[in-house]
Amino acid sequence: MTDDVVLHIDGPVLVGPEDVRDGLWVVGGRVTFERPNGAGDVRTVRGWALPGLVDAHCHVGLDAHGAVDAETAEKQALTDRDAGALLLRDAGSPSDTRWVDDREDLPRIVRAGRHIARTRRYIRNYAHEIEPEDLARCTAAEARRGDGWVKLVGDWIDREQGDLAACWPREALVEAIAAAHREGARVTAHCFAEESLRDLVEAGIDCIEHATGLTEETIPLFAERQVAIVPTLVNIATFPSLAEGGQERFPRWADHMRRLHERRYDTVRAAYDAGVPVYVGTDAGGSLAHGLVAQEVAELVAAGIPALDALSATAWGARQWRGRPGPRAGAPPPVGVYERHPRVPGRALAAPQRIVLRGRVVG
Repeated sequence: MTDDVVLHIDGPVLVGPEDVRDGLWVVGGRVTFERPNGAGDVRTVRGWALPGLVDAHCHVGLDAHGAVDAETAEKQALTDRDAGALLLRDAGSPSDTRWVDDREDLPRIVRAGRHIARTRRYIRNYAHEIEPEDLARCTAAEARRGDGWVKLVGDWIDREQGDLAACWPREALVEAIAAAHREGARVTAHCFAEESLRDLVEAGIDCIEHATGLTEETIPLFAERQVAIVPTLVNIATFPSLAEGGQERFPRWADHMRRLHERRYDTVRAAYDAGVPVYVGTDAGGSLAHGLVAQEVAELVAAGIPALDALSATAWGARQWRGRPGPRAGAPPPVGVYERHPRVPGRALAAPQRIVLRGRVVG
């Protein structure tokens, strides 16, 4: 479709949870809700339009073994795009994916640089592996390398303890998070267990990934500080198989992982009920496939979050959190077009009919 073709989305446009417009037009790559005068060559797409979905925990350029080549990264990004995820927060990757920004047909990526982990306390080939005295320096460097986020590994298995354990002393976290904030970046952290959460929040963290270790003691602290969580429930579903694989060598860790899995829905619902911001993320790109954003929304509903709020956690609310609002007059229109209202849980959200990026139908 060339720039002189006018795109008409003929159907309800879900600008917000309570704001439904009757169609939109794209003229010169920009949205208008008024029929343009003298529109000549018009391409019409019919269906329900929803702002491009956000996957707030995704890893383009990464697989189970580390960095991947550009061809593989492209396939990952296209898979997310075709599932309707048009804005990805890349929560740590060793690959340089800046070339994606030059592609008009690929999702926008907000990068957190490379994971920062304690030495020998994370997945091989994923992270900078350092000691606490270097945490602030490394965090500041990744803040400059990323797009406004830094990703720490807050806990991981400690082989001597045989269980999950916090990776950083509190004073190192305070210094590192302050260093990131001075660079204008926010900080998030991978956390499965309970132990590290209070130190991270009181050190000024902005977000926690997974957050399976939240308890009735820490949930109020998260709510008070408005620290967001990205539960990645499609990833947490793998805990039982991980526990089985590690049972013989690390039985304490395996039992812990099973307990975290068993209460995962209760944990997420309790956080939501307390007013903790909850957003959709899939953890795609490590050992998980890309394109699972609709499944993660359905998991939030299974946890007891109302359907419209679960949808907002990947659509309107998530875009507001990221500072990238949905379709509005005068702006480019990243939208997915669906056969029927993409209510959740349901098949419609998982199968957009058309994808519109930068004013063009690309999928």
